[in-house]
Amino acid sequence: MTTFRHETERLIMRDWRNEDWPEFLRHTNTPAVMEWLGGVLTDDKYPWIQDRLEGYSRDNGFTFWVLERKQDGGHLAGEIIGFCGLKMSNQPGGPIGEHEVGWRLREDAWGHGYAKEAARESLKLGFETFGAPHIIALTVEPNTGSWGLMKRLGMRRREDLDYKNSDFGTDTIIVYSIDRAEWEQTL
Repeated sequence: MTTFRHETERLIMRDWRNEDWPEFLRHTNTPAVMEWLGGVLTDDKYPWIQDRLEGYSRDNGFTFWVLERKQDGGHLAGEIIGFCGLKMSNQPGGPIGEHEVGWRLREDAWGHGYAKEAARESLKLGFETFGAPHIIALTVEPNTGSWGLMKRLGMRRREDLDYKNSDFGTDTIIVYSIDRAEWEQTL
């Protein structure tokens, strides 16, 4: 298996290492970050998330990769700020088997354009490297920050794909989508 490492202007997107998990969970398993993701995970769920993300990479060659900050405006290089990347959609009730872009950033990284930078690069990788015909993104209606980013990425709402699933709370999961031609218009 090859090791994935990709750089953007301010970020390094890479495969997970065992030592990444404590820092990632400490900064992203918080009430604010997990508000729309089913709430803060209990310690017994930590192996589940690790197995899940590493399994996506093993099974598909891509995952929600670690986002590591480069030296940026006084921030420390190498600091893990979250994840972003691709997986095959697998939630019961949803559009199973579709390429899905997703992100989760620690709260102090919000509002700096990191999620957009990483998601744009993930879309590029999805279309150019992994051959996705289209890519979806999922969130819930109250998560305006997430679907706002989906719109800024050029994605369009797909109400016909919305679905119920209790994995992340009681809200209906809403779906946004972009195909390669639409993505190319955003370049």
